Amino acid sequence: MSSGPVGVAVIGAGNISGQYLSNLTRFPDLNVVAVADLDQDRAAAAAAQYGVARSGGVEEVLGLDDVEIVVNLTIPAAHAAVAIEALRAGKHVYTEKPLALDTPRGREVLAEAAARDLRVGNAPDTFLGAGIQSALRAVRKGLIGEPVAATTALESSGPESWHPSPEFLYADGAGPLFDMGPYYLTALVALLGPASTVAATARKSRETRVIGSGPKAGTVFAVEVPTHVTALIEFAAGAGASTAFSFDSPAAKRLIELGGTEATLALPDPNTFGGPLQIRTAADQEWRDLPIEGTDAGRGIGVLDLARAIRTGTPHRASGDLALHVLDLMSAISASAAEGSFQKVSAELGTVEPLPADWDPFERTL
Repeated sequence: MSSGPVGVAVIGAGNISGQYLSNLTRFPDLNVVAVADLDQDRAAAAAAQYGVARSGGVEEVLGLDDVEIVVNLTIPAAHAAVAIEALRAGKHVYTEKPLALDTPRGREVLAEAAARDLRVGNAPDTFLGAGIQSALRAVRKGLIGEPVAATTALESSGPESWHPSPEFLYADGAGPLFDMGPYYLTALVALLGPASTVAATARKSRETRVIGSGPKAGTVFAVEVPTHVTALIEFAAGAGASTAFSFDSPAAKRLIELGGTEATLALPDPNTFGGPLQIRTAADQEWRDLPIEGTDAGRGIGVLDLARAIRTGTPHRASGDLALHVLDLMSAISASAAEGSFQKVSAELGTVEPLPADWDPFERTL
């Protein structure tokens, strides 16, 4: 087994890449060696901004011997194809969410990795942040008793007001369910275990939207997917959840609460890495803050956990199996809404183990 920092290449130098590169280049157990993009000038600019030595096209970067993990930040429609290409080049892969556009394609990615004895990691890694991890530890300690039910809501007017190129966020593989749902659903699965059955409804409020900022401001584009989705989720262990994901609400809302037989937890926004985390029992007059332990370093800690796991031969947490289960859950929600029927979630998943409270991304361990 190799030792020392793990070599990383980033493929996709778009809007989200800055958040990753800012962190990945600061973690001492990682060595970011290259950035790739179809637009090689954009890749070169990103590499220069974050002090990465090399940049180029995808094929060129996949051929580098010192790249062990490919961080796949392409658009959702390209996630599976780029992941498989990276695996065939002998690289472990960590992909932005979702794993693929549908469950069969997601299974292809995991099968390719298994055949080559390689690992798949996948966003979101927000559930590894201090807020959700502290909630997970509180549940495991029995602070809320037996988990009974969760309520989540993600509501906004949509990303076209601020994103300079939002068209892909309204295309297949995105929309509020596939773009924002993974944050909430991954947190729920980590807290409550695998989902088993869903029932859902969905609608699309408008056929077109207008870009509100950047060089394409005023451009009209087509909406391909539902923009308001509600779902009831039953979990294998017995708890249930009511969820809503919407790009149709003028009033922004980000809610995730988990109720048990003894208390209810109010969790932080699962698209963040910190707190606050609050608890309330039947005897409490107000919510009480719980201590937050863990890291709030931001996007890329899932890549780091994958890298350390590769070196030590231990499981990583933001895994392909977790991503496939969440993808299958979202696919079941979509099918239920389209068909008006209950749908089973078939992708299997084991227990998601919490990070140690003192896990430090800025510590040199390899």
